[in-house]
Amino acid sequence: MIKKHNELEEVTQAMKQVKERRMYERYQAVYLHLKGTSMTEIAGILNRCRMTVSSYIHAYESGGLTALQRKYSSGAPTRLTKQQQQQLKHIIANSIPHEVGFTSKYNWTLELIAAYVEREWSHRYSLPGISKVLERLGLS
Repeated sequence: MIKKHNELEEVTQAMKQVKERRMYERYQAVYLHLKGTSMTEIAGILNRCRMTVSSYIHAYESGGLTALQRKYSSGAPTRLTKQQQQQLKHIIANSIPHEVGFTSKYNWTLELIAAYVEREWSHRYSLPGISKVLERLGLS
């Protein structure tokens, strides 16, 4: 009984401190489970499938609150090689678009960078996609 009370208090504190909605949801699932709510009922409350709730609870039971931390996927592999990324960074930092064949253009824009990448390496990027590439390269 004391152990369950301590667990409830620990989960309650975690819920109060977390800022990310998805983590709050995981803590809430565990909290409700510790209070005796069935997994099916928790799934209905959280609007998640029962298997998702079950995975949260099993993770908590096997590793505590730290086991509920989200694991981020690395995502799809980058299209540009490391060498191409470094070359792109060097071009943007040290050249103006006019110098690499964009006539009458003196400032880099996302559109120009995407066009440059497509022209040089045949990889087409959306504007948000090229923005993420620049972010990874430390460019704004």
